[in-house]
Amino acid sequence: MLERIKETASFLKDKMCTVPETAIILGTGLGSLVNEITEKYEIGYEEIPNFPVSTVEGHSGKLIFGKLGDKDIMAMQGRFHYYEGYSMKEVTFPVRVMKELGIGTLFVSNASGGMNPDFKIGDLMIITDHINQFPEHPLRGGNLYGDRFPDMSEAYSKELIAKAKEIAREKGIDVREGVYVGTQGPTFETPSEYKLFRVMGGDAVGMSTVPEVIVANHCKIKVFGISVITDLGVEGKIVEVSHEDVQKAANAAQPLMTAIMRELINRA
Repeated sequence: MLERIKETASFLKDKMCTVPETAIILGTGLGSLVNEITEKYEIGYEEIPNFPVSTVEGHSGKLIFGKLGDKDIMAMQGRFHYYEGYSMKEVTFPVRVMKELGIGTLFVSNASGGMNPDFKIGDLMIITDHINQFPEHPLRGGNLYGDRFPDMSEAYSKELIAKAKEIAREKGIDVREGVYVGTQGPTFETPSEYKLFRVMGGDAVGMSTVPEVIVANHCKIKVFGISVITDLGVEGKIVEVSHEDVQKAANAAQPLMTAIMRELINRA
């Protein structure tokens, strides 16, 4: 696998005319940050050796390079999901490639269902920790980077969380904080599952992010994560939800999340 990672990184290095140390994984309906990128150039996933191809509506499937403010960045517009049939090694393959490209900080975003009764649709939640409910661990198998048993006591950088909260205060944007529960999907949760995840300590639940964050930590890449609450898993507030509903709620929250992420990336 390491050979394939290095092959992909070598291909990208030959195409790159910038040297990013910051990467962004843009989640469902949260792609407007790409409009802020200047001097950009793009590479479609289908062009990249060994890269999977995203199959989910709302995930375009390309790497975007350029500048966000003064920072050279790379952005994944479209991530890979376990429920698409990929193995965890495929889901997290891009993060390992980021390691080879010299990425030191990773920003991740997602859409999630809120289980905290204080949350409402459209809230932004800074992820302070996560609970891994995926049936396959992304570090299972041969150890490619770092420690065999990596520490996860600060999976999400406290320094970046503090900066994000400061930026939100400056801009008058209300943000929540909470624990993200990562599940395999593709079903949305039953009322009983929402209850269970809340009892476990979760504030929001989604079908991504956790695998990438685990691998980023293993690769010694700092992580900041943020969720937009697109539906509610709170007793008495649970209604039928579709992927289109999730995208609509995420799109409505885009300007606020973009404002925080853009400034945070420039201060990181």
